[in-house]
Amino acid sequence: MKIKLFAASVVMLSLFAVASAQKTREGIIPAAIVIVQNRSQQMTITRSGSRMPSRGSEANFTGNVSVEPLFPVNSPSRTSGGSVTFEPGARSAWHTHPLGQTLIVTVGTGWVQQEGGEKQEIRQGDVVWTPPGVKHWHGATTTSRLTHIAIQETLDGKNVEWMEKVSDEQYNDR
Repeated sequence: MKIKLFAASVVMLSLFAVASAQKTREGIIPAAIVIVQNRSQQMTITRSGSRMPSRGSEANFTGNVSVEPLFPVNSPSRTSGGSVTFEPGARSAWHTHPLGQTLIVTVGTGWVQQEGGEKQEIRQGDVVWTPPGVKHWHGATTTSRLTHIAIQETLDGKNVEWMEKVSDEQYNDR
């Protein structure tokens, strides 16, 4: 019994020490408030079919593109994500991301290209990482639809910098 009481005391003192070390602009946060604050955060579930896709902007895409928001930025996180479907021949304009972008190909076959590099084929299951500030484009091939999940972070209110459209010559490697 004494060992259990001792262990419980050590745990409580440890929690108090950790909480006492946490500071805000107003001062020290008491342990009880830290515990309550952590319990007050709630998980969010967004049900499939509840998010309305929209047509990709003609200023930023060529061809038929559908964009379905999956999750917005939820502070303190800066990450957001969406599912983008490109019909055959559709593609994004050239663009960059201030903190990079990850694409997860979920359906079909497509292409990605970094400025100055070769066009690369991407297929279902592939994951593409584009570093911050790297100019690139992505989209479907001429014969296959492509769907990918795009995940990126926001910096100073922006997660993408759109540029000029990919020309037919660039898209077709001419």
